[in-house]
Amino acid sequence: MKTYLVGGAVRDALMGLDGSDRDWVVVSGTPEALVAQGYQPVGKDFPVFLHPDTHEEYALARTERKTARGYHGFAVHASPDVTLEEDLARRDLTINAIAQDERGKRTDPYGGERDIAAKVLRHVTEAFREDPVRILRLARFAARFPDFTVAPETMTLMREMVAEGEVDALVSERVWQELSRGLMGAKPSRMLQVLRECGALQRLLPEVDKLYGVPQRAEYHPEIDTGIHLEMVLDVSARVNAPLEVRFACLCHDLGKGTTPADVLPRHIGHEQRSEKLTRALCTRWRVPVECKELAELVAREHGNIHQSLGFGAEAVLRLLVRCDALRRPERFLLALQACECDARGRLGKEDETYAQRPRLALLLKAAQSVDSAAVSAQALQDGLKGPAVGARMDAARLAAIAAAL
Repeated sequence: MKTYLVGGAVRDALMGLDGSDRDWVVVSGTPEALVAQGYQPVGKDFPVFLHPDTHEEYALARTERKTARGYHGFAVHASPDVTLEEDLARRDLTINAIAQDERGKRTDPYGGERDIAAKVLRHVTEAFREDPVRILRLARFAARFPDFTVAPETMTLMREMVAEGEVDALVSERVWQELSRGLMGAKPSRMLQVLRECGALQRLLPEVDKLYGVPQRAEYHPEIDTGIHLEMVLDVSARVNAPLEVRFACLCHDLGKGTTPADVLPRHIGHEQRSEKLTRALCTRWRVPVECKELAELVAREHGNIHQSLGFGAEAVLRLLVRCDALRRPERFLLALQACECDARGRLGKEDETYAQRPRLALLLKAAQSVDSAAVSAQALQDGLKGPAVGARMDAARLAAIAAAL
């Protein structure tokens, strides 16, 4: 029985990176032998075990055979006669199909080290086409390693998979898992570009795909193309190391522009409301976590108002804060401001411009929060006010605080 370090840990070490989980493959082993050595079985679909001391994952060498469309349609064969090369052959990309033994000797039957040096994302074997999640995984790796190109034969293979309907069978959990990791990459725009080139973007995120080629007013968007603008916004969000909620909000903020009637272009009146509706449907389809969904809907609906807020007086500012539920959920509002800053800077020639709306609204929110709600309510009741009149007194106090901070 021999063990090999495989996958991301080997790849990242060769690239001078760290932080990847360490995964191991066991060749010539059996479940009984591993259990006898204290390993704990955890795998449901195939034999995976946790090391008794390190708790790292050890999987028996295995092969896979496609049995049905989609991600779950596989028959797994794990036995002592499966070789290391056979196990590596079922992996997605050559850069992830390198093994290293306990003495540091590497086994690289599919040219992963060559492709790391050449900065190429290439499928290992034709087995790639058996798992549609691999299209998303490759796009996610393109976002993480933006200086890597996709091998032409791999792009051709992905186009064939899309044409055959494989991506239509993907389950929401896996789609969101890969999309979210791609959004957290160094250059999220690369994920969209790869998915669009192979045709998967139109099948998985048609709302995003429709943005490409849609013009905007050049005085506000020198880049003109709405799809290009979206890519720039996402890349700004990565440069400022924004959290996932903000990056997802950036992805969805302009979806409504893809449904603007052609006869009114390049204007996009009312696109915010359309964007909110499309965002809600997208989130339902891919079961997006609630914190990402809520921020994305808020930013889609309010980003135009936030952009225009430099001209707002105290009353307009308070209305904006109330609509955004900022007094009750200030942390979410501050994330919305960050997403709006990414939107403003995701434009040709404006990448390094300051966004005065963000610090101004953050300051005015703080001023509104400084009002002692309990004391104002108590005084209103003491003055004989009831119901809506108490709320009006509260609003007046907050308006005064905002006005003083303007």
